[in-house]
Amino acid sequence: MFTFQKYQNKKIAIYGMGITGFSSAKILKKMGAKIFCWDDNKIIRKKIKNFNLSPNKFWLKNNSFDNIIVSPGIDINKCKIRNYLKKNLDKIITDLDLFFELNKNATIISITGTNGKSTTCKIIEKILRTAKYSVSTVGNIGNPILNFNKVKKKHIFILEASSYQLQYSKLFKSKYAAILNISPDHLERHKSIKNYIKIKSRIFFAQDSSNYSYINSRNKYSKIFKNIFKSQRLKSKLILVNESSCKSLLRKINNKYFISKGNIENLAFAYKIVKNFRISDKIIIKALNKFKGLPHRQETVFSNKKILCINDSKATSFDACLQSLSLYNRIYWIVGGVPKYKDFFYIKKLRKKILKAYIIGNNIHFFKKQIYKDIPYKISHNVKNAIDNIYEDLKSNKNSKFTILLSPAAASFDQFKNFEKRGDYFKYLALKKFNNGLNV
Repeated sequence: MFTFQKYQNKKIAIYGMGITGFSSAKILKKMGAKIFCWDDNKIIRKKIKNFNLSPNKFWLKNNSFDNIIVSPGIDINKCKIRNYLKKNLDKIITDLDLFFELNKNATIISITGTNGKSTTCKIIEKILRTAKYSVSTVGNIGNPILNFNKVKKKHIFILEASSYQLQYSKLFKSKYAAILNISPDHLERHKSIKNYIKIKSRIFFAQDSSNYSYINSRNKYSKIFKNIFKSQRLKSKLILVNESSCKSLLRKINNKYFISKGNIENLAFAYKIVKNFRISDKIIIKALNKFKGLPHRQETVFSNKKILCINDSKATSFDACLQSLSLYNRIYWIVGGVPKYKDFFYIKKLRKKILKAYIIGNNIHFFKKQIYKDIPYKISHNVKNAIDNIYEDLKSNKNSKFTILLSPAAASFDQFKNFEKRGDYFKYLALKKFNNGLNV
């Protein structure tokens, strides 16, 4: 009730009316706030109904807003009203902040890091549901967090948080917070790995002495974390996690999903967190044996005597892709798309695992430069051609089992709307070409 009163009759500006902006506007309107919104995209603006559209010129002349919500995807250093937003940084809040204010009585588990966030959230959810807890997974995983505002007092939220969300948050905090791992990502926005880590670390510094922070003890950027912790005192209980944290548990699990290094690390974090809820290992093992991985993350499309086909479309950086390249053998590797800023491939140690790479997307030169000295490659341009090229190459390799792997090490936006569309298209083509009983 306090939160609803807090925003009643307040003037709230919302910049960016995608999923996050729209859900923020909707809940704030219920609270009785006066909403002024804008999106630089004309198509999105045409879809806006029931809210006041306020062009940029209105914003620049109006300094009476009580708060400003900036959608996570907007970089205030590059947007059209950057000077205005920089002058009003103290007024900027996020959907995370609103979510926290609406759910202060709920237990919040927040997960961030570069890779494995969604999987870790889902592992935790599976265990808690098996233990009969009331739980929802929300946030960057696909369910807008402000769609959940009517829950039981004992409800548990598992929140996947991105660096974009954390960058401008001021009020949000969680009982349990984890940074799974760090590798270079979103550096076109955050400029350096140090800034990227600082933003991720905000999830810890918002906590108090009754809260728990979890961090990967073997992360190669641990020195940066240590320096940040020295300069800014950490109030929460810091818990170090690595693969050995769930070593004894792994011996009792019968699930092939937990054989890769990345998924073992995800499990280690999940295990450490759920043990705070006094859940027995028996229930945890039961949940993990039934756990199925998320689509587009080392997803087995099909397997027969000749071919293992893997959809790893979610691997949008080389570090993410490395998990699959390390796990499988005799790989026909489909790679390419929009490379991450300052990404670098180190594949010399993987040469024996990769038979050939098939480069797709509009950035052929980048990927060719990264791999041409180490492994054979073919420029396929798109997923369909890559599948056809692999089909032809398989005709001359008849004695062993091979892995067809889509693990692009790049974003999908040059040829697809998102990584899901890319993965679905790959699955459709691969099943059509290879899983119809045809001998190659």
